[in-house]
Amino acid sequence: MHGPQSNAQLFFHIRDWRGTATPAVNQRVSFEEIHVGSKGPRAMDVRPESDRATSPARPRQAVARPPAQNPHRQPRMAPSRRVAPSRQASPAWPALLLMLIWAGILIGGIVLDRLSWLFLPAAFILNLGTFYAYWKDKYAAAKGQWRTAEDMLHGLGLLGGWPGAWFAHQILRHKSVKQAFRSVYWGTASIHVIALALWVFLPWLPIPALNP
Repeated sequence: MHGPQSNAQLFFHIRDWRGTATPAVNQRVSFEEIHVGSKGPRAMDVRPESDRATSPARPRQAVARPPAQNPHRQPRMAPSRRVAPSRQASPAWPALLLMLIWAGILIGGIVLDRLSWLFLPAAFILNLGTFYAYWKDKYAAAKGQWRTAEDMLHGLGLLGGWPGAWFAHQILRHKSVKQAFRSVYWGTASIHVIALALWVFLPWLPIPALNP
């Protein structure tokens, strides 16, 4: 088929024919001309010219538009990445003060002949062993190996290794956040210091005798 403006041939597919009868040679038709790449012009919506006046207008294709935003609607916030709470370090002065008191009790016990001087190196070795027990437990936790029981760690602290346990908390950052463990730890440290003080100083305290 030829257009009215030029003698160039236009291609149209039979599916684009809108007439009720089969198209005939030299039939006057109306169409919409489009150009598709390098294939030349093409006719769309081809129909007899007599049908164009009586046929309804071709509906426009709907264009998808974004939904209108409600001005009163709160904007959706992007999901925020969850941040792990930072660890709050407990003050060091209570533990250091208790260590000074504990060292004073040991020295006082040796001076008053209530303790042997061997208690000093024994206490040092015990605290090194306690620190090692905490390190071993943390290493086992990282490797998925057999863990050290918490009762054993508390037992070492009760025997006098609680200063080494405190340094393990601060240096290794192990067992330093679990509140239940920390509460038991301070309990064992307090019991040890009080029991040691009673053993050293109780005979020297002016306690009146009970008369029968």
